[in-house]
Amino acid sequence: MALSALRSDSYVDLSQYRDQHFRGNRSDQESLLKQSCTLYVGNLSFYTTEEQIHELFSKSGDVKRIVMGLDKVKKTACGFCFVEYYTRADAEQAMRFINGTRLDDRIVRTDWDAGFKEGRQYGRGKSGGQVRDEYRQDYDAGRGGYGKVVQSF
Repeated sequence: MALSALRSDSYVDLSQYRDQHFRGNRSDQESLLKQSCTLYVGNLSFYTTEEQIHELFSKSGDVKRIVMGLDKVKKTACGFCFVEYYTRADAEQAMRFINGTRLDDRIVRTDWDAGFKEGRQYGRGKSGGQVRDEYRQDYDAGRGGYGKVVQSF
């Protein structure tokens, strides 16, 4: 039991979240997640720049590319991105040391991604942004004010 605890690294273990739009079966998705060098980064300010992301995430290793999440209607940042590293080890370092840190006055959330595919950079919400911002009841200046549903009343 003690040895298994030493081998476990909760910072880099796979979370329970799975992309519901993944094209393939659950086993394929699990396999890709376990070898991925790509991270999903969430809870970003709409004003966070690609340069800021690069500056922070390059502290963990060589960043191959960053794909900023965009509102599919306005083509403006909508609070998430994908960060791809050259190696799994560098991505694991980011999971250990960057997840939960503060950027632009927000707590950054990282998770494994099965690999960026074209089209995934766009928000999936009805209004074009992220679904979570559609129903947010509170005011969040870093994420465009009130949620879209609240704004429509």
